[in-house]
Amino acid sequence: MRFVATPLNGAWVVDLDLLGDERGWFARTFDAEEFAARGCNPDVVQCNASFNARRGTLRGMHYQAEPHSESKLVRCVRGAVFDVAVDLRAGSPTLCGWHGVELSAENRLAFYIPPGLAHGFQTLSDDAEVLYQMGQPYAPDAARGVRWDDPAFAIQWPGVDGPRIVSERDSAYPDFAP
Repeated sequence: MRFVATPLNGAWVVDLDLLGDERGWFARTFDAEEFAARGCNPDVVQCNASFNARRGTLRGMHYQAEPHSESKLVRCVRGAVFDVAVDLRAGSPTLCGWHGVELSAENRLAFYIPPGLAHGFQTLSDDAEVLYQMGQPYAPDAARGVRWDDPAFAIQWPGVDGPRIVSERDSAYPDFAP
């Protein structure tokens, strides 16, 4: 695995080292020691999947409040998404900063998002499937979100052909107030 730092402290893009032969390839997608060596939470306590039928589907921006703040390792295993993290950590030099990366079945990249960052994505293809390894179990009472189009973040989402599909819940989050 190759870890590429992002502008958000503690967030990494993870690329695979493929070992190939006539059968195809093999790659390690997770190694607790490698993640811990970079200050990442190596715990995986829950795995989730999200299937999205249509291009232009936007999910986010979600996070969990303390003491249930969660890390995520996100990978797209079918189709493609534009995956985004936003820094919500009080006192962080990159507070309200964001970073986005295209994740796809083709490029095999993963995005590690540390606790304290909100996460969301927009599908770039029909039939996109996303897998998440979570460092903290889901706690419904701690579930929070910020708006995907909040001017405090000014996320540059890719354009879409046709309507952008966003849930009522994700559209109704209030403006972020640090």
